[in-house]
Amino acid sequence: MADNSTNSGPPLPDSLNLPPHLSAHKYFFVCTLTVAAWDTLVLSPRSYRLLRTKEWPLLKIAFHFLRVFMPVEFTIVGVAFFDTKWSLDSCHKFFLFEPICTAILLAVCSLVHVVRIHAIYEKSRAILTPMGVLLGLQIVLTAICCAFFRTTPVKEGQGCIASPKHNWVGLYWVAPTALYTASFLLALNRSFRSLQVKPISYWKLMLRDGLNLYGAIWIVNMVNMLFWFIITPTGPEDPIRTIVTSMAAVLTTSMTLRIILSVRGSLAKGGSFAVSSAHSQSHPSTHVISGQRSVGGPVLSLQQPSQGPYNVPLGSDGKANDWTDDKASDAIVEAKGEGVYPVDAASIPPELDEGPRGVKVTIDTEIDYGRK
Repeated sequence: MADNSTNSGPPLPDSLNLPPHLSAHKYFFVCTLTVAAWDTLVLSPRSYRLLRTKEWPLLKIAFHFLRVFMPVEFTIVGVAFFDTKWSLDSCHKFFLFEPICTAILLAVCSLVHVVRIHAIYEKSRAILTPMGVLLGLQIVLTAICCAFFRTTPVKEGQGCIASPKHNWVGLYWVAPTALYTASFLLALNRSFRSLQVKPISYWKLMLRDGLNLYGAIWIVNMVNMLFWFIITPTGPEDPIRTIVTSMAAVLTTSMTLRIILSVRGSLAKGGSFAVSSAHSQSHPSTHVISGQRSVGGPVLSLQQPSQGPYNVPLGSDGKANDWTDDKASDAIVEAKGEGVYPVDAASIPPELDEGPRGVKVTIDTEIDYGRK
């Protein structure tokens, strides 16, 4: 009869003989480092182009800080986590490094959200005040919670991991999660309000306003909260509560960087929103131009608030087309780009002859958003 017994080999060293949750933690941290490295590599060309711009507003400074600080932090944390020669004495001196650095990282990310949400609501103080309160509360709570971390009592060679002393230390992540929840909801509200001015599909709306970025930040922080408050560790040596914290910090930083890059135009004062109130209001001396199609071909539509629209058919037959408005039937606009083009003085009624004569032609590069 065959012998089913197996010969046991020499015992594994402590650095390889890991409990299940600690082993999962190490695998997950490898994923975290991979995401951090990939993000640093992929964003390099766009970071360089942003670096070459002349102005240095707050969002640009925050972008380059996060770009450098995040990979440096988790590279150092990774060395302490995977170096089997890292002694427990060294860990007792080092374990607060990750909580403190992550608190700084989250504070800068949250500052970006406050500045950006304030900007898309057209510098509303009613938005800035509650968002600023959430940011201040986050900074205070994370600073206090840093004092209540400890080293996870694992064996030497199994890594240096910081873990909370008490359950309430989870406020470290509650505060930023509350801010990112408010940021996500406010971004959604602003985007849906813009549909009244410029209706587009929900898919284009998500991509235009970066709602997927705000949503990803909210989801990863909520998942992190589940590990902090719902999943129960098996003992003080079980690091299950902090298994997602590093990934949450990296993804929050990565998505925040993309929120900054998604801003159209200048980053000064937080940038602008894709559809602002300027789209629904016009200066009395400015014409608003939009593109549309008719049976006979494309039409360039110019509108002055005090008068009706002027439609200039852009036919392909090479013939000059008259404006549909009788008062301006002799005026012809040659749309070559952006600028001010002269209009025949005889085509302007005396009651409309105010200031410099001409029509300001602006080609809106975002017109495709409204095309069905």
